[in-house]
Amino acid sequence: MTIPFYKFDGAGNDFVIIDTREQAFPLTGEQIARICHRRFGVGADGLMLLESPDDSTHRFKMRYFNADGSHADMCGNGGRCIAALAHILGLSDKNRDLDFIASDGPHHAHILMWDETVAVGIVQLGMRVVPANEVSRMMDGWKLNTGVPHYVQRVEDLAHFDVVEEGRRLRHHPDFGPEGTNVDFIEDLPDGRLWVRTYERGVEDETWACGTGVTAAAIVSGNGNILTRGGDFKVSFTPTGSTYSNLLLTGPAALNFTGSIDI
Repeated sequence: MTIPFYKFDGAGNDFVIIDTREQAFPLTGEQIARICHRRFGVGADGLMLLESPDDSTHRFKMRYFNADGSHADMCGNGGRCIAALAHILGLSDKNRDLDFIASDGPHHAHILMWDETVAVGIVQLGMRVVPANEVSRMMDGWKLNTGVPHYVQRVEDLAHFDVVEEGRRLRHHPDFGPEGTNVDFIEDLPDGRLWVRTYERGVEDETWACGTGVTAAAIVSGNGNILTRGGDFKVSFTPTGSTYSNLLLTGPAALNFTGSIDI
């Protein structure tokens, strides 16, 4: 089976995207892991399927898988990248807006800028509402779900912090249940930005950026000016006392290349 794909990245958080609207590609978790493998496959932090929607309200359906082949309800950078692909494929409206559905619910995306000559742009994505009572203190940090579970902890000297070792330990902490959590480490920078480094479950390593992670970090810190290893993000939201709503995640997205792989 030969599968055509698009390779995108959102601030270094990279993805393989497969358009299945015309032809379905039934992939096992093992096959997805092989495609995402950086030695034996294309190489990516995750894989997404762009599927036909079940209704006329949404332009497409997004299905997301981690690099190990496991399913996840949402990926913030993945959502921004698949929205950019949908725009390239002509699915956005004249204002470069589009609505799509993911496993965690509906999302609205807006293509703020797209340069066709270099296939790079800025994409804004609406994230799920986060109930305030689901943001709780835990150990030395905060626990919350921004589409997938996250644990956020402040640290000192993040530049020299062992994100992989400490992230792996916390990711499997029994208090997070059998599926574990993503782990974000944050530090305030002198220029006013919040630096975020993330250990992602399913990748089992530090990624260059994590969209749901920077969203979680912005909520617990109140700072939406975010720096990651892969680039800068803006996160805005409205705290109402009972919810964190109007959550908007804005950052870069790029089409790296297209290709096909035999599975």
